[in-house]
Amino acid sequence: MDTSFSQLLNFASRGRLFAYPEQQPGFQPPTHFWHGPPSHENEHEDIERGLEDAFDGIDVEPNRRNQDDNPLETSDTSIVNNKENLEKDGPHNEALCVGWYGPDDPENPQNWSSSKKAFIAGQVLTLTFSVYVGSSIYTPALPEIMEHFHISQTAALVPLSVFVFGYGIGPVVFSPLSEHPAVGRMWIYVITLLIFVCLQVPTALSPNIGSLIILRFLGGVFSSPALATSGATFGDIYQIAYIPFALALWAISAICGPVFGPVLGGVFAQVLGWRWTFWMLLWISGACLAILFFFFPETSAANILYRRAKRLEKLTGKKYTTAARQEWATKKMSTVAYDILLRPLLITFTEPVVFALGLYIALLYSTLYSWFEAFPIVFTEVHGFNTIQSGLAYLGLIVGGFVGVGMYLPIIYINFTRPVLQGNFPPVSMFMKLCLIGSTIFPASLFFFAWTSHKSIHWIVPIIASGMCIIGMVFIFQTVFNYLSGSYPKYIASVFAGNGLFRAFVAGGFPLFAHQMFVTLGPSKFPVGWGTTLVGCIGVLMGLIPLVLIKWGDKLKGSSRWA
Repeated sequence: MDTSFSQLLNFASRGRLFAYPEQQPGFQPPTHFWHGPPSHENEHEDIERGLEDAFDGIDVEPNRRNQDDNPLETSDTSIVNNKENLEKDGPHNEALCVGWYGPDDPENPQNWSSSKKAFIAGQVLTLTFSVYVGSSIYTPALPEIMEHFHISQTAALVPLSVFVFGYGIGPVVFSPLSEHPAVGRMWIYVITLLIFVCLQVPTALSPNIGSLIILRFLGGVFSSPALATSGATFGDIYQIAYIPFALALWAISAICGPVFGPVLGGVFAQVLGWRWTFWMLLWISGACLAILFFFFPETSAANILYRRAKRLEKLTGKKYTTAARQEWATKKMSTVAYDILLRPLLITFTEPVVFALGLYIALLYSTLYSWFEAFPIVFTEVHGFNTIQSGLAYLGLIVGGFVGVGMYLPIIYINFTRPVLQGNFPPVSMFMKLCLIGSTIFPASLFFFAWTSHKSIHWIVPIIASGMCIIGMVFIFQTVFNYLSGSYPKYIASVFAGNGLFRAFVAGGFPLFAHQMFVTLGPSKFPVGWGTTLVGCIGVLMGLIPLVLIKWGDKLKGSSRWA
């Protein structure tokens, strides 16, 4: 496997260990490369490329591959004579455009076995869980941190908020960097995770709240590749029809991470103290780092072919290139800066459809992080749970996530996967119709939670209500991102970059005032009643967005310069 471990040994041994085909004795460099299957009808090709670009960065992740980034889609013929296509001014300057050694090339991620793909996807899920469990793992220790540093509860929550801010900012850098053919995805995962693991040592030893805040922000930034490039990794290895399945399962790990954090944190905070929550995070993320270092391969076709071209140049002394390498060579720094920094903000705040759905997703994220304030009130103050028991109450959210995905997958198979496999691409408005399921469950579950959080009502009832809320979130998250992907395929990187930054900053700020909102609004017998009801009412209003887009979405996008 083309892992970090094997690449390092190959480099250190000068190609003797874990040798690539080009480094093996007797290898004959080809003069022709396979660049993809013959083209079909232009309409179907355009839709397929648009959907593939779209799904490449879903959930949370701003990623887009241009047609030339994937050599499987850069040619209209199966075999291309690169000397004819890429001949330069003279015979000594011609360059061969490197592709695959045939349709069954084992280094092509699309040709890997189902078990290998599942193993890779499982590592992405593990990575997502291991870093995002860190966002909330210390929250059960808030009283101890407040006492240790002599600070208010709001100040003690700032490290949670800045972590969320960090993983909203990180994708702006790491997402486009992972698309560069010289970089790829694997080393971004490994290097940033290594930095994340190392950061947990000074975080656990923080002498004051200021250092804790700074280190938590950096931890959030370096945890973000799990959010920034996971969708692109799934797009590297899976066909379009099956990517929603991988993304739905990935959503489970994205939910389980922050939700499971208080479960682990509650045990260590009560038994060993607040610093041990970060030592536990170091062990979890360190174990994940070891797995990725030894077993996670490079999945970016652009990077695999880029390194193949370098090996062929070393072997033959001739000049080789790749389609992705040529594309990046033509980009100006001003263009890259505009794409990364300015265009995401322009689309987010000037495009009504993107802005409205961005607000909707931001509300869901804010609600998820408000649980870290609501649950201690309901289960510790009202029902008298200790720190460990209060942490276990979050398991209802995880159960809700699994139930939600279990409901979503059969529906998406019938409405998307099966039609795509048959060559029929459904209209993008289909996703908004499915969104109505989530937009109904989401506010209803909040009202249910608000008025069952009472000491005379069994504690299992609000736990069930919180689980139902996650079911609604799963449907909304998945359908909204799929809708945006299909509506803005050319600018999907910018759409998701802006959306990720927007929702992270909104959700990150929510815990700072959520406690005061619950306490102030009351009432005393239902301490989270009116606060949660307020969020639920906003959810009802946001639920009108899918209805508007079903009826007038095409008209709104028709007048857009981006759609």
